[in-house]
Amino acid sequence: MRGVIFDGKQAQVADDLEIRDVGPGEVQVAISAAGLCHSDLSVVDGTIPFPVPVVLGHEGAGVVEAVGAGVTHVRPGDHVSLSTLANCGACAECDRGRPTMCRKAIGRPKQPFTRDGRPVYQFASNSAFAERTVVKAVQAVRIPDDIPLSSAALIGCGVLTGVGAVLNRARVDHGDSVVVIGTGGIGLNVLQGARIAGASTIVAVDANPAKEAAARQFGATHFLTSTEGVRDILPTGADHAFECVGRVELIRQAIDLLDRHGQAILLGVPPATAEASFLVSSMYLDKSILGCRYGSSRPQRDIALYAQLYREGRLLLDELVTATYAIEDFEKAKADAEAGRVARGVLTF
Repeated sequence: MRGVIFDGKQAQVADDLEIRDVGPGEVQVAISAAGLCHSDLSVVDGTIPFPVPVVLGHEGAGVVEAVGAGVTHVRPGDHVSLSTLANCGACAECDRGRPTMCRKAIGRPKQPFTRDGRPVYQFASNSAFAERTVVKAVQAVRIPDDIPLSSAALIGCGVLTGVGAVLNRARVDHGDSVVVIGTGGIGLNVLQGARIAGASTIVAVDANPAKEAAARQFGATHFLTSTEGVRDILPTGADHAFECVGRVELIRQAIDLLDRHGQAILLGVPPATAEASFLVSSMYLDKSILGCRYGSSRPQRDIALYAQLYREGRLLLDELVTATYAIEDFEKAKADAEAGRVARGVLTF
């Protein structure tokens, strides 16, 4: 079986992977398409520490091949989008509707793969860069068959994170003002989340002027190449500022751009030891800095919702896929993503 393995030094395509059989409460999925997200690149460059060897990928969609005992919500032949939340469903956080906070879904990597008889880790409880993967049943969400799997793959990370941050975490309201710093795969989904929520002014900020057309397509009412012009558009500041790059100086800029009662939402991933600063005195007008994991999502609910919005023409998915690559072309896909030449590249099997 083919898959992309990172051994601690380099990521490469292997063709000798094996995966164990499905167990109780699990689902085996034949992956059709997987988005190449910067979180995958962050494992390779060390920004996100992860044990190796590991099969990369965490944003995928495919067809159910087998289900384990007790699984009733999907069956072989169903099309599914995969989430990364291997939450238990039984703890206090899950019971309160906060599966992203389930302690059993964080920091417990499994090893369902083997290579040459040696165990290989699964990234983000998912590993979508493989022809097949085994996930907990709660991670497989059935989607309508008429949604292209290359587009549906992007729901499982980029859409859940970006749109979810707007609707679930920030709770952007009609008429609010929004600033989005960084218009990559996550930033574009924040933009369309703000549009769906009914924000009146949506300012996209990206150093690359070539990204303006896509930003406006997804919902931006204004586009800037730096935050310096934001106050010309929003003199009193923004109700919501989303940092989608992962640089501490941009986090500071997002905080400084807030209006009274404004909130800065952190989505970019800086190095694990990075520290950011802000003026404490600036926060006393009811301002907030919000971390956000995975769009504060409830995948079984949210993926179905986003699939429906896509079918209604309100959520853009096809437009996110700016390039597709065969799995053998992973190196080119990686290079294009690192250079910012694509919003979202999709690997296909």
